[in-house]
Amino acid sequence: MLQIRIHGRGGQGVVTAAEMLSIAAFAQGRHAQAFPSFGSERTGAPVVAFCRIDDHEIRLREPILAPDVLIVQDPTLLHQVDIFQGLKLDGFVLINSKLSFHDLGLAEMEQRYMAERLITVPATEMAMKHLGRPLPNAVMLGGFAALSGLISLETVSDAIRKKFSGKVAQGNIAAASEAFGYVKQAMEEAQHAQTN
Repeated sequence: MLQIRIHGRGGQGVVTAAEMLSIAAFAQGRHAQAFPSFGSERTGAPVVAFCRIDDHEIRLREPILAPDVLIVQDPTLLHQVDIFQGLKLDGFVLINSKLSFHDLGLAEMEQRYMAERLITVPATEMAMKHLGRPLPNAVMLGGFAALSGLISLETVSDAIRKKFSGKVAQGNIAAASEAFGYVKQAMEEAQHAQTN
């Protein structure tokens, strides 16, 4: 079972991201569940959402304490909340930032975890470019598809179409596609750096 924890702030579409991720997994014939955890529901407050994906029926209902994947939609949370708590040593981390892990003050993570699974993507900038609004949720799902290889960009696009319509859907799909390409290239560069 793949367990995903998504961190962000109210108004960034954290809960919607978990829902779209479960829709994309379901479209690929897998079982999925998505649910939020709210402290306070005001805009800007920290929000966590969870998604589980498996080939079998999922009976667990509790919050995810040992995630395989962390998606961080707001980098201002990195040093305010213990986002990395419970992350498995072979886990994936995708952070919305144009800065590297080192520049974000997370150099020790590159030593403890698998560096090729630690990627940043400037999702807010991509969202602004394609949507005109700083909503990184769908963009991050495109990046996640590239990073994990567990869902396809096509099913992410289909999930976006199920949640949104018209120009909003088109903009989100374009931004998710850009993030997919960006993360693929970043992963290739990381692998190339390791072999040299």
